[in-house]
Formats: sequence, structure tokens, C-alpha cells
Amino acid sequence: MKNYISLMKLRVVELLLVTTLPALFLASDGVPDLAVTVWCLVGGTFAAGGANAFNMVIEAKSDLLMKRTAKRPIATGEISKTNGLIFATVISIISLSIFAAFTTPVATLLTFLAITFYVFGYTLALKKHTSQNIVWGGIAGCMPVLIGQAAVTSSLTLTSWLFFLTVFFWTPPHFWALAVRYKDDYKAAGIPMLPVVAPIKSVINQMWFHSLAMVVVSLLVIQSAQLPIWLSVITLLLIAGWKRQLIKLTRQPSEVNAGKLFQASIVFLSIYSFLLVIGVLLK
Repeated sequence: MKNYISLMKLRVVELLLVTTLPALFLASDGVPDLAVTVWCLVGGTFAAGGANAFNMVIEAKSDLLMKRTAKRPIATGEISKTNGLIFATVISIISLSIFAAFTTPVATLLTFLAITFYVFGYTLALKKHTSQNIVWGGIAGCMPVLIGQAAVTSSLTLTSWLFFLTVFFWTPPHFWALAVRYKDDYKAAGIPMLPVVAPIKSVINQMWFHSLAMVVVSLLVIQSAQLPIWLSVITLLLIAGWKRQLIKLTRQPSEVNAGKLFQASIVFLSIYSFLLVIGVLLK
């Protein structure tokens, strides 16, 4: 059972749930319905877990070539590809059933599109064929924001799209920082992550572009949702902490500084999401 659960990559799923919760609060303009919240988080966990499991089935050979992933259960043969595929399919169907039964048709459709895009769009079409794989493939990781909104209102708003864009622009510098740290792994597996195929200066420049765009849209979320102005001030302080790590990486490109930037990006998104919830409650 532990091996099957590991196929879901729950540590990755945590970040998706972190953005789902404030989306529910923003959509409700207050405390969301408890049942909708619980089922949305449970369904989201199964959806993301199913997509991740499909990913491990497809990338079993590549995982064996990377030190970071070589011990994954399908790569090692502890779980067969067939059983992994069955597991991924079952929990994905459970996810869609939960959304269909307890939320809205729009949220269910968006969940289906998120799973499908991650498997076919990112894993099969983009990951091994373009250095911009995570830019466009990251759309799947932005979908929980829209799903949370749709689960409450059965529609999408300007605020939900701005929040979507916040996560969209946050994703590349977050993931490229990890890719800098594990560049040799990706190179060995033949995956053209940007740090593998481009000079580090170019990678860092693109990190700056995406992160600065994220600054703009993250502040627009607060304005669009009419949240307290002090949230913008705290958000800028959080961003300053993240940018401090990016400046360090710019001045001294290294795996250590890339690792610190990766962690700083997680801290930013987690606290920012929490602040949105607090802002809605104190509105």
C-alpha cells in the first residue's frame, strides 16, 4: 500500500491543495461550505494523485536513469506498469465521481481536463520535446484554482483567472530551480529541461521574467477580490524574500542557491495562499 500511495506524489499534491483552499474562500467571499470544501480537497487529491501515477507509468524508463527517481516503485519493478495503470485509472475515476456527485459539472469537467492535460499534454507531448515543457505543462498545476472556484459558483471569475496566472508564472522559476539542482539527472534521462539545454544566464533571465510577471498578477488578485490593502504590503515583503534568493542565484549560480530558491518559492506560495484566506475572512 505504501508503494501505491507513493505513486500519487503526495508532497506535490500538497501544493495543489494549498492553492485550492484560498480559491474556495475567494469563490465563497467568506467561509465555503464545509462539505464542498472537504469533497473538493479529497477529489483534488485523487485527481492529482491519479495524474502523477499515470506519469510514473509512462516515465518508468526515464525514472531509472535519474538518481532522484530511480527508486520509484514502477521503475524498480515493485509495482508492474499494468497494476500502476489500473491504480491510476481507478483513483482518477473516483476523483471525477466525487466532483460529479458533490460539486458542479463545471468543476468536474475542469478536473477531467487537468488530468488529461497533465498526462497527454505535459508528460507525453511536451516534457521530452521542448525546453518550455514546464511553462505550458504547468497549466495542469494551475487548474486547482479554477476547480475550486467552479466547485462553489459553477463559473469562473476575473479573480480566479488572475489567481490562475499567479500560479502559472510562479511555476517555471520554481521548477527550473529544481532542474538546476538536478540538471545531470535530466540530461541522463534525455529530458530537455531549460537548465539542461540553455546557459544558466538565460535560465536566470527567464526566471526573472516569470517571477516579475507573477508579482503583478499576485497583487491584482488582491485588488480584484477587494481584499485589505495590507495584504499587498505583506505580499511584497514575501516576494522580496524570494527575490533575495533569486539575486543570490544570479550572482552565484550553484546547486545550493538553486535549492534555496526552490524552497523560497514554496514558502511564498504557501504563505500567500494563507494570506488570501485571512484576507477574505477579515474583509
